[in-house]
Amino acid sequence: MNKKEIYEHLANIYLDASSKSSKKKHRLSSYSKTVRGVILAGVVLVLGLGSFTTYSHFHNLVLPGQSALFLYQGPTKINFNFDPATKETFSLNLKQLNLSKYKSLAFSIRKTNSKDIISLRVEFTNRFNERSEIYLNDISHKWTDHKINLSRFGRKEYWTQMKELAFCIEEWNAREKSGIVYLDNIRVIK
Repeated sequence: MNKKEIYEHLANIYLDASSKSSKKKHRLSSYSKTVRGVILAGVVLVLGLGSFTTYSHFHNLVLPGQSALFLYQGPTKINFNFDPATKETFSLNLKQLNLSKYKSLAFSIRKTNSKDIISLRVEFTNRFNERSEIYLNDISHKWTDHKINLSRFGRKEYWTQMKELAFCIEEWNAREKSGIVYLDNIRVIK
């Protein structure tokens, strides 16, 4: 073999190896894109189902034929420390809202200290400063959805021009002197 034949032979070997490597890289690249796509689709599916399951597990979904008016969406907290305060309140300005066509108040709630015993006062105030309240005694350390019939608060004409909705923790209704209670998705349901 002469020099030229050796160079051509080496060039063929190099080009052949190079094209095989390129094909292999292309196959691996398309394979990894497919795997990444499947993994991404799986993650999106799991997160989507997880959030739906979480929402449907922790929140009463509005039934067909019902509608809900969200008064406050998103978590908020009542951070109480009864030294020297005697009560802590989270309140919503209802701006003369007419709630006479609504049947229930619903919200999610949880406390941070599982050993604490807390009662929550839920209070509506109308434009005449008339107040009506109930106490919620079974606050859990896990998210729990509560649905309270508005008839428990008072007469139907009471609801035409509402001023405020308040959630209060009072010193005499909590065993511990400090803690946190979280509220979420405060709404009224028709």
